[in-house]
Amino acid sequence: MESLLVTLLVKLGVVASLASILVRPDAVQRMLLRENRTLNQRVQLALWFSVIFAAGVATRVKTRSYLAVDLGLAGCLLAGIGVLGGLLRDCAPDTEDIWRFSPFFDLNLWRFFKQRNYRRSGFHLLFLAVILFAEFLRQTLHNIPKRVLVFALQPTWPHPHFMIYVALYATTLFAVVLPLKIWNNTRNENKLEEQQRLLTQARLQALTSQINPHFLFNTLNSVSSLIRSDPHQARLMVLKLSRILRRLLRKHENFSPLRDELDFIEDYLSIEVARFGEKLKFEKEVEAQSLDMLVPSMLLQPLVENCVKHGLSNKIEGGTIWLRARRVDGRLYLVVEDDGVGIPETKLAKMLEQGIGVSNVNERLKVLFGTDYRMWIDSHPGKGTRIEIEVPELRTEWAAVS
Repeated sequence: MESLLVTLLVKLGVVASLASILVRPDAVQRMLLRENRTLNQRVQLALWFSVIFAAGVATRVKTRSYLAVDLGLAGCLLAGIGVLGGLLRDCAPDTEDIWRFSPFFDLNLWRFFKQRNYRRSGFHLLFLAVILFAEFLRQTLHNIPKRVLVFALQPTWPHPHFMIYVALYATTLFAVVLPLKIWNNTRNENKLEEQQRLLTQARLQALTSQINPHFLFNTLNSVSSLIRSDPHQARLMVLKLSRILRRLLRKHENFSPLRDELDFIEDYLSIEVARFGEKLKFEKEVEAQSLDMLVPSMLLQPLVENCVKHGLSNKIEGGTIWLRARRVDGRLYLVVEDDGVGIPETKLAKMLEQGIGVSNVNERLKVLFGTDYRMWIDSHPGKGTRIEIEVPELRTEWAAVS
């Protein structure tokens, strides 16, 4: 009796191991976990199962000792090979119902009467009955002398206890359920990763859409102030604005080369220079090796806009905006600095959480890089403001959200 129980336990261990191994290769995982398969994909999946489970049958036949590796019945039910397996999948009201199957009879009954989803609960009861019937059929055919050669695990001693047969049927049941639960766990992990990716994408799109109207509103205000005083200059600003908007409409990526961001800043500042005149100056110190590094799109514009709007617009004699960029040990260091009126200390502490421009940039960096970035602000009233950003080189997992 002990040897039979050990064999049954080993059988469950073999099933769990094979299920874990099968779901690891990406090609098999894609075929295994998809809801709808083409005929070619069904044939490929059936061949995968056939090779693996046929190897177990061959091992049992050849050695006549490793009985636990013969998983032919469980494999047929799982893969839908044969009449019973195929009918089970076709009878499911929803493909999700296959993954929700429970081997516990009382739970299926509770779902049937309590949740009142009779089609789903009825399918689960049918699923349970088919597995038990398949094992009963195998046991029956195995006991027909000299007629049908069917392998089945059975007690070899006379008058076995009733619980031995319960263990036999339960082992077959769990041999089908264990792979379903293991594969469903992988399936749920994939779904969570995809949902996280979509959530990140949605957050980035929301933050970017927050910047564009804000930028457009302020630029149109600049244009409106020149329509009466300098119509020609106003027309030039509209043309430059259309160029900027055209570039924004073409941008769907979350990252762009630093050189593109700098071109965008120069277009933006050319509009602001038309408004402020020669009292607004712009200087940049950018290392050549940093120009092709990828940065979050629209990263610099909100910071430069803050310099113009809050730092220099209230300064009668105007001032200068400096933009610096350098690459050191695989990290990009960016500095946006002005010599404007500065930020009072009471407001400086809340800049990263409040204010559309700076808080937006900080939030986007947090979404994209987690904790692997730095952004800090240093300001002195009457002397100016300095914003520094340090980000790593773009990696594959960050590019995936683009």
